[in-house]
Amino acid sequence: MAYTVVSFHAHPDDEALLTSGTLARAAAEGHRVVLVSATAGEVGLAASQFGTAATLAGHRREELQRSADAIGAARVEFLGYGDSGLDGQAVPADGVQAFARADVDAAAQRLAALLREEHADVLTSYDASGGYGHPDHVQVHRVGARAAELAGTPVVLEATVDQDLLRRAVRIASRLYRFPPEFDRAAFEQAYAPRRVLTHKVDVRRYADRKRASMAAHASQATADTGDRTLAALLRLPQPLYRRVLGREWFIERGRTPGHPLLDDVFATLRERSAG
Repeated sequence: MAYTVVSFHAHPDDEALLTSGTLARAAAEGHRVVLVSATAGEVGLAASQFGTAATLAGHRREELQRSADAIGAARVEFLGYGDSGLDGQAVPADGVQAFARADVDAAAQRLAALLREEHADVLTSYDASGGYGHPDHVQVHRVGARAAELAGTPVVLEATVDQDLLRRAVRIASRLYRFPPEFDRAAFEQAYAPRRVLTHKVDVRRYADRKRASMAAHASQATADTGDRTLAALLRLPQPLYRRVLGREWFIERGRTPGHPLLDDVFATLRERSAG
């Protein structure tokens, strides 16, 4: 049976690191994948060659489409909110509301309309901390949960990372590569979610090329005037190490009790209900 997955993110490029392998796998298996971004990421850190916030937004919209093509996604949509910035205080252009400061129910209604239109079976969002605490990412968690309630979407998967494995991966990578100045290793190792709350560990190693292409699509986020950013460092990893570090993706399914082993199938709950 074919299902529809709507993957909700704060900015273009957010889909690439945490979910692109899972989405590419779903698309390759015949399921419909839809990408939704709350903002165009217009205040993201980028080299000056990408211009002002307005021009950067255009670049990042195009980059998300290229990422979607690499994944095999069928549709890309934007909710039309402004990028709130790392501190949540960015002031968008006139008439545009910063996503982190938007009313949760109002934003959820916009997303719920898409969920209903797509007859979504699965919604992906983020864990309660927004991964590393970005205000827009935390808002994705809130808005995604509420939108699924409003639309009656049966499965919500909150994208995250296993903290234990994240620490190990950062240690391995740091032996071979020098991370860029903005990379805060100590903070990064405290981000995301503990293993005990995870429900899914999805093997995406067969889709590593698609995941790498999804990441590479976001050229504006690979460099800044001060040098390469984390995305560029990850893209330089040799394929065997890339597969080891980025070959699995983790989720917390709302309402499901964690069990062991962790599930490798994002449609497990739907299949269980269908079989029952």
